[in-house]
Parts: sequence; structure tokens; C-alpha cells
Amino acid sequence: MRAIRRFTVRPVLPPALAALGDLAGNLRWSWDSAAQDVFEYVDPTLWESTGRDPVKLLGAVGRSRLEELASDAAFLERLGAARADLERYLTGERWWQRRQAAGEDTPNAIAYFSPEFGITAVLPQYSGGLGILAGDHLKAASDLGVPIIGVGLLYRHGYFKQALSREGWQQESYPVLDPDGLPISLLREENGERATISIAVPGGPDIEARIFVASVGRVPLLMLDTDLENNPETYRDITDRLYGGNSEHRLRQELLLGVGGVRAIRAFCRITGHAAPEVFHTNEGHAGFLGLERIRELTVAEGGPKLDFDTALEVGRGSTVFTTHTPVPAGIDRFPRTLIEQYFGDAGPTPGVPVDRVLALGAEDYESGDASVFNMAVMGFRLAQRANGVSQLHGHVSRGMFRGLWPAFDEAEVPITSITNGVHAPTWVAREVVELAVGQGADPEGDDTTAFWAAADKVPGAEMWSTKRQLRERLVKDARKRLARSWEKRGAARAELGWIESALDPDVLTIGFARRAASYKRLTLMMRDPARLKRLLLHPERPIQLVIAGKAHPADDGGKKLIQDIVRLSDDPEIRHRIVFLPNYDIAMAQPLYPGCDVWLNNPLRPYEACGTSGMKAALNGGLNLSVLDGWWDEWYDGNNGWAIPTADGVEDVDHRDDLEADALYDLIENEVAPRFYDLDAEGVPTRWIEMTRHTLKSLGPKVLATRMVRDYVRQLYTPAALTARALNSDYAGAAELAAWKKKVKGGWSGVRVEHVESSGVSDAPEVGDQMSVRAFIALGELSPDDVDVQLVHGRSNGEDELTETTVDSLRVVETYDGGRYRFDGDVVLDHSGSFGYTVRVVPRNNLLASTAELGVVALP
Repeated sequence: MRAIRRFTVRPVLPPALAALGDLAGNLRWSWDSAAQDVFEYVDPTLWESTGRDPVKLLGAVGRSRLEELASDAAFLERLGAARADLERYLTGERWWQRRQAAGEDTPNAIAYFSPEFGITAVLPQYSGGLGILAGDHLKAASDLGVPIIGVGLLYRHGYFKQALSREGWQQESYPVLDPDGLPISLLREENGERATISIAVPGGPDIEARIFVASVGRVPLLMLDTDLENNPETYRDITDRLYGGNSEHRLRQELLLGVGGVRAIRAFCRITGHAAPEVFHTNEGHAGFLGLERIRELTVAEGGPKLDFDTALEVGRGSTVFTTHTPVPAGIDRFPRTLIEQYFGDAGPTPGVPVDRVLALGAEDYESGDASVFNMAVMGFRLAQRANGVSQLHGHVSRGMFRGLWPAFDEAEVPITSITNGVHAPTWVAREVVELAVGQGADPEGDDTTAFWAAADKVPGAEMWSTKRQLRERLVKDARKRLARSWEKRGAARAELGWIESALDPDVLTIGFARRAASYKRLTLMMRDPARLKRLLLHPERPIQLVIAGKAHPADDGGKKLIQDIVRLSDDPEIRHRIVFLPNYDIAMAQPLYPGCDVWLNNPLRPYEACGTSGMKAALNGGLNLSVLDGWWDEWYDGNNGWAIPTADGVEDVDHRDDLEADALYDLIENEVAPRFYDLDAEGVPTRWIEMTRHTLKSLGPKVLATRMVRDYVRQLYTPAALTARALNSDYAGAAELAAWKKKVKGGWSGVRVEHVESSGVSDAPEVGDQMSVRAFIALGELSPDDVDVQLVHGRSNGEDELTETTVDSLRVVETYDGGRYRFDGDVVLDHSGSFGYTVRVVPRNNLLASTAELGVVALP
């Protein structure tokens, strides 16, 4: 019999225990070990059985136990200390406030949009790396005191739960999440009514959504939910699940996230008094429609300034940051243009933004583009003045992918920079690892992260090795429990599962691999030669064991087949104690997995890994990376902090390439990784392995932190965007002037020409130190010298006369002629021997441009 309605009844705590509700209501508990200890003390058995969920714990604990705790002086003291620590955390001065006190320019607030957020396993609103990155971004911002507002959706089913059939095929289930049972609260107006936003849809009623708020430390995360009784069923299902449904369903979700998200922010700031964001950051293109809503606010919204479209566009662009995460075109949302026309026509969600302008923003109107689609990433770039990839290599890949938007410029000048991702150490580092450093006097909350990780040098090798074994043993116990549950769900009887009690071994070299089962991540590369893999697993002196996890998208049968292949191999009775596949990879599984692994394996098809932060989490726990040089590892591998798997770049036969790289992987494990792990000294400590571990912690610890990442965003993108916003927005005159100037430059660019270039001052045999003078005769048509930068570009010249290692110097105007013609002069000192080449070009110049390539035009000889 099915219930016609379900809800969660929240407990009433005794007054002496009110602080438990405060701790449970702020997700800081998910990375604060002291708060977790408080909840565990309430009832250790319930704490484990509820999945370490404070809300469920407090709802399940009996009244008698609560009364007992209310008179437990020792517990009340611990509870009071945890509550006071939370208050200090929420109100104390942190990195951001110290910057403000020092007089540095900082944005008043930043809005951070993402379709998913991985904060904790008890709030399952994430599917993989994008969401975990977004969650770590908010946590690190909270730790630093950065005033970010997160914006996402609240999915009724979240992402799917994964199980396996008897044959090892992935099976999905979608349990219903009750908001009343989650660590979130409903945003309410002053009169107590729930705050809502609405979005107009042509030909139908408005979409209405309520706003839930999760407190992520100091950061509020707004989550929109359309599961309201007054919405029609099709609207209620907009927030049904993450990454499900057809194109129209996805479009509605992205309308809600972008347009509805901006409106939710306005409601939140109005109700709470939170500072309004000066900067808007969209994490991937899913939230790109936020730019259209901001244009609507400036053009036709009641009480708005009533700007024209082009001026409003400049206002929005100047204060928007766009981060691309995908290295492959298939990872980008693209909608049929006809669907965009349908939704953004008359009576659409953003009146004041003409549908033809909307279509132009997402048009693939470049060579190799598809004229029939609307590209969300392309719109993201056009609506943001600043954009970045998530590792140095990914920035390079992204500049190549999207170069069509700036066809006149070399790849290096395409305006997509890089900020390498990081991970939130308090979430992912085992407390035992932190205690090793604290035991040597290191401060885990200090700003000097280099000093904290350098404490690895002071920890005795035997102590470090003993701790690592303890973490490995914890992983083994957790894996056995998960393995038993998985086999029972696959139909096995408990009587046939006795072998699981000896599955995995806390004294065996443990290699972890946990990824989405996308084809380019090559889940099964390790299986290319099953016989050789078996020999490695069962080596009599130097065995290895593999712990594998990952989900395939429900519609990806290819990914499911990869999982099935792994499962079938791991079912082999001869090796099933050495290789396990653990279903339903999530944060709860990951937290013991990363610390418990000695080696983290990552073998994507290079260069398709945008960043790959799982290896960072392993490194912070003293794990060594064994990875293809892709993503962040390409950037920070130094030869001593792990191993680089050689790649067969240029081999076009995919199978042959996989064979070559799998052989290289086997060779590394057999000849370098395993021998070093098992090379023990007289005390039973692998000295050379421990030295690599120390070096990993020291060399990577400060780099891979999410706090470093957020600081980079603040300095390189958020603050410049806020300063541009202030220059454009003070009275909107700056934006109007910039829009008019862009229109003038684009309209007059056809008259810009480099007519003649001549040089002097060097002989037929130039030497280092000689000075070359350059004269350039430039036609500017209707433009003036103030509108342009005439540049001398010089560097080394290869055999095809292409310039490399270039330097750019601006030339100065020295003479004016009739007809809009000018002479520009400059000098350059020949400072290196070897090949030398130069050219002259003309590009637009305006102090409010963030990049030379922003307008996408250049004049060359």
C-alpha cells in the first residue's frame, strides 16, 4: 500500500541540547571532526546506521537518551565547546577580512552557479567531479571568509543509486528525497510565507519554484525546487533528477538554474540583507541563461535603469566569469535552435532580450560550427568577459576547442586562461594524517600551508608507515562490508560469501581507481592483458590489490559494459580477494578510499582529462599517483612525487595505443612501484617509499588545495571583474560608452590596414645587442590612434616563418597623413642569437577590455 503523502517529523530537542540542532543545521559538521565526534557520542550505533547523518540521527535517537545527554555534564561541555567553535568560525576574521582590513579592493559578494554541488553524502545533489569541485569551492570560500552565494537546484531524486545485477550489469534506482529530512531550510518572507520565484513560459502557466538554503559554513547555498502543489506535473518534474530527461527537460532545468537562480539571489539578498553580488561565476555552461536575466533586469525590469540591449550586455559581461570543464565537444550542452526560439519568443522568460539576440549569443557561426544548434558554452563565453579552464593543459585544449570564436588570433592569445582545480583538505584528508602534522607543531588552520605540509619531514618513518597501514585496514573493512552488501543484492546467499572475510589485505600494496565510467577515462585499460594482471595480483613476494569504483550514465550502455567487464574479472574466484569493484561510488565511499590507497591510478586518453582531482585527494593522504600526464598531473608531476605512465601520442589505432599504454602501466607496477613498496628496512619500513610520500606531501600539499584555487579566482578573476563592474556600473555611462565604442570599432574595422612596414638599424649580419627600428604605415579609416594598439610582434621564427616565443611591443604614433593614415614607430633590441622574425599588427585598444582578442578582430600585413 502506497502513501499518498510522505514527510519527515523533526525532533524537539531538550533546551540543554539546542546546540545539537545548530551543529546539525550547518554543513560545516561534514568537515569538522570535533562536531562529528559530538554526534557519534549521542549514539555510536545510530551514527553509523544513519550514514553519519546528524538530521537522521537526531530524528532516530530515543527520548530517554536525549534526557540522559541533557544531564551529562561532560557531554554538555563538549557540545558547548563545539558550538562555540562554530560561532568563532562563522564570525571570526579570516583571509578575506584581513585583505579588506589591509585596504585591498574586494568584491562585495560573488554568486557561484552550478548544476550540482557535492557537499556531503547526506545531501546527494551531485554526480561526479563537477559537483565535488563546486562543493569544495564553497567550502574553501567559507574557510577563507570569501562572501560567495552558491546557486543550484534541489533534485527530488538526486543522482541515481548504483547496484549490480547477478551478471554485473549496472542497475539504477532513484529514491525520493524528503527536503524535511535534509540539512536545509526553506527561505521565508518576513511574514513567514515561503519565498518563491516564477519564470514565464510561452503558451503555458509560469513555472514556480521555492528556495531552500543549505548553510555551507559561512556560505549560503540556494537550491531551487519546482515540486510544488500548484505547478502542473510537467513543471514539478523539472527538478526530478540530475542529468535526466530529454532536451526540453534539460532546457527547462537550465532556465530554472540561470534565470531562476538570479531571481532567487535577489529574493535572498532582499530578505536576509546579504550583500548583492558584484560578480557572477557560472561553473560550466548549464547556468548560462543567468546572463540573459541580468540583461532583462537592466532593460525592462520594473525599477531598473532601462538601458539599451548593448549597454546592458556590457554591464553583464564585465562582471561575469565563465569556467569551462570539458575537454571534449560531446560534454557541452547544445539545444536545437528551434527549441530556443520556442522558449524565448514572445511572452518568454526574459522579455527585453530579443530572441534573435539570444540565438546569436549561442550560435556556432564559425568554421566547422553547426548552424542548427544553440551552444551553451559558446553563449557562456560571449556573456562573460573572463573565462578559464581548470588546469594549464586544459586551458590549452580549451583555447584550441573554442578558437573559432576568435579566428584571427593564435591559440595562445585566445582569451581563456587557466586556474587549476583544488580539493578541500578538511573534507578529504584523514584525521590521522592531520594529527601526524599537528603532532609536529603544525597549524592546520594557518595561512602558511607550505609550513603545514613541510611537517612531513619531521614525522618518523615508522610512525608514518604505521598510520598508513591503519588507514589501509580501515579501507579494507569498509570495502568488505560494501562487497558483502553488493553480492547479497546480486542474489548471493550469505553462506557462499565467507570468502569476503579475507578479501583484500591491509598489508598488500593497494591501488585505487575510482572514476566515472566514461570511455575516455579507460576504466578497463588495466585489463588489456588479463594474464599479466593476474600475475601482478598474485605475485608471491610483491602482490598488488585493486579497489575500483565508478558509475556510468544511465543512458551510456558502453560505460555499463566497461563496468560489467571489470565486475566479471573481479568475480573470478582465483583473484577476487585481490580485485574488487565497489558499487555506488559517492562521498561516503571516497572518504576512506583515498586515505586507504597507497597508489592512485588514473589512465585517461590524453588530453581528455580536464583536471582529475581524485589524485589530489590521494596525494594529500600520502598516496602516490600513477597517472598519464594529463590534467593537473601534467602540470605538477616532478619525477619524485609518483609515476608518469608513458603515452603513445600520435598512434591513431586506438586498440594499439591502449595496448602500448597498458604495457607501460604493467611495467611500472612490476618494476618500480611494487619493488619500492616492498623494499623494507630492518624495522619493516619501506624507506624509499616513505621518502616519496614525504616529497609528495611537501611538493603537492600547498598546490592542490581548494583554498589556493579560490585565492587564485579572487585575485585573477573575481577582483578584476568587480573593478570592471564598478567602472561600468557606477552610473552606466561607462557601459554605454564601451558599447558605443565597440559598435564603432566593429563597424569601422574594414577600413583598418597595415599598408607598409620597413625596418632599419641592423646590418646583413645582425648581432646580439643590435637595435632595430621599425616604421609601420597604418590606415585606420574612421578610427583614431586612440582606438587601436599598433603592435610589433617579434620572436623566434621557425622554418615555416611562424613566430614562436613571441614578445609584443606597442608602437607610437609619430606622423599623421590625410585619409586617416598614420605612421607608427618603435625599436627593439635583438637580445638572443638564432632565428628572429617579426610582424606588425593592429588590434582594438580600450582600458575596459580584458584581452587583446576580446573583439575578435586584428589587422595584419
